[in-house]
Amino acid sequence: MTLPTIVVAPDKFKGTLTATEAAGCIADGILTVLPGADVRRVPVADGGDGTVDAAVAAGFRRVRTRVAGPTGLAVDASFAVRGTTAVVELAEASGLVRLPGNVAAPLTASSYGVGQLVAEAVRAGARRVVLGLGGSACTDGGAGMVQALGGRLLDVDGIELPPGGAALRLLHRVDAGNVLRRYAGVEVIIASDVDNPLLGPEGASAVYGPQKGASPEDVRVLESGLARWADVVARDAPAVPPGRSLLGPRAGTPQRIADLPGAGAAGGVGFGALAFLGASVRPGIDLLLDLLGFDAHLPGAELVVTGEGRLDRQTLNGKAPVGVAAAARRAGVPAVAVCGRVELTDEQLHAAGFVRAYSLEDLAGDADPRVDAGSYLREAGVRLAHDLAAVDAMEVAR
Repeated sequence: MTLPTIVVAPDKFKGTLTATEAAGCIADGILTVLPGADVRRVPVADGGDGTVDAAVAAGFRRVRTRVAGPTGLAVDASFAVRGTTAVVELAEASGLVRLPGNVAAPLTASSYGVGQLVAEAVRAGARRVVLGLGGSACTDGGAGMVQALGGRLLDVDGIELPPGGAALRLLHRVDAGNVLRRYAGVEVIIASDVDNPLLGPEGASAVYGPQKGASPEDVRVLESGLARWADVVARDAPAVPPGRSLLGPRAGTPQRIADLPGAGAAGGVGFGALAFLGASVRPGIDLLLDLLGFDAHLPGAELVVTGEGRLDRQTLNGKAPVGVAAAARRAGVPAVAVCGRVELTDEQLHAAGFVRAYSLEDLAGDADPRVDAGSYLREAGVRLAHDLAAVDAMEVAR
């Protein structure tokens, strides 16, 4: 048989393997059965954890720096640069993975560090910043990010607010002139699969606050702070120097930025980027696939392999595997998924663009596949390679 070309493009297997590691394991399994096959490893991300790693794997240069973590303690973080485009990942600085001892700080966690990353990227020459929003530890509406970029958030006595969403209840005035002057020529594009508004029952605090350790009372406190933040931003917009409104390209529209889809992303950091950086929003996986040049790997491919830790209903809402399958379908290439657990029906899988899914749970039997996920991913690569070879053999027999 003619040796096939296979594109291996998984997202991370959260808590076990990075996307790069997962791609390597699957590829190793395939090559065990089909030595000499053209296996193209293209790890992907959708804006959350692993976005910078995926960019680096695609040829971007990693830039390491030290910034404030979500609780203010310094952390080592990085962003990726190629030419005048930078990829900044919120989780690198302000993510749940950066909480010291994994102890939640729902009322005081800040996005200050991601603002520092954006500032560093611009100092490095970036004129276009792709801001991946996901996995945040904070619910501060992007207030910390704005402060790191030069904005001032003042209480009634003119004193700078402390970090965190709870403190926003004391906000009296926003001075954003420095932000607008410094970043007026920078294009910011938010990569996110979240379309929540900032406030309300579908907003940042109500939906995602509990995931960050917020109690019901904490959620009410955070909602109050975010509401005050949105009101003061809207009120202070006319004070911004002419030439660029605080409301970015949407100035003059009747809809408040707080109500826009994506404003609630990453604890409201989406709102901060929309309001103060004039950002636009694109589905994370679509934007990252374009940025990584994914389509260039598809010509001549017989199969695309993607996956993540779990295929479930959330996967269908714009997660990386579905985006990869959609790109494969447009190119006329069949796609299969490899995942830890499959919670979708065959009908849902086929509707999402997958011809088959391989579950590590099925391979592991009574064992926990997370304990040795790499071995099970290699076994999944072996299985799908055998299946592909069998299909090719049937075609030859015809």
